[in-house]
Amino acid sequence: MGNDIKRCIMIFPEFQNINTINEIRETYDPFVNNVSPHITLVFPFESKIKEYQLRNWMNEALKGVKPFNVELEGIIKISSDSSLYLCLEVKKGKEEIREIHSRLYYGILKAYKPQWLSQVEFIPHMTIGKFSSEEELNIAYKKIGNMKEKFFSKVDKISAEIVVKNDRSIREIEINLQE
Repeated sequence: MGNDIKRCIMIFPEFQNINTINEIRETYDPFVNNVSPHITLVFPFESKIKEYQLRNWMNEALKGVKPFNVELEGIIKISSDSSLYLCLEVKKGKEEIREIHSRLYYGILKAYKPQWLSQVEFIPHMTIGKFSSEEELNIAYKKIGNMKEKFFSKVDKISAEIVVKNDRSIREIEINLQE
């Protein structure tokens, strides 16, 4: 697919206690150095969509979405295809995130919604660990699964990133949510 650009759309919460998340990710997340802690809204997709087209679409899709608060607490296990994950669960802001997720997967991004996502309920979360076996997942869950720390942030912008070599990502677009 010559000239296709791989992108994803995410929320990058700014937590006071982000160090806790970073420490966990350093142990369990192979992408810790590639992308900051985030909540995925549109999963990685490859397309020929130009930056200005994506920016225009994001502005359109996010019209009327106001800044909102998120609270993450509790660690959950998520399995998808051949991958196993530990994630922080979104406790507050879940409905807003689902709404934004749905809005973005219309229009020019509708064709890029993964098939599997149509068959399951979208669970807003922040990945903090990725594992290749059930055993690794369960060992990690035993160690950190009962963590009670809460993470609070205001979400006032939505970002699109380009995924480059070695799955590193570079921020391309930031859309500020309007009060």
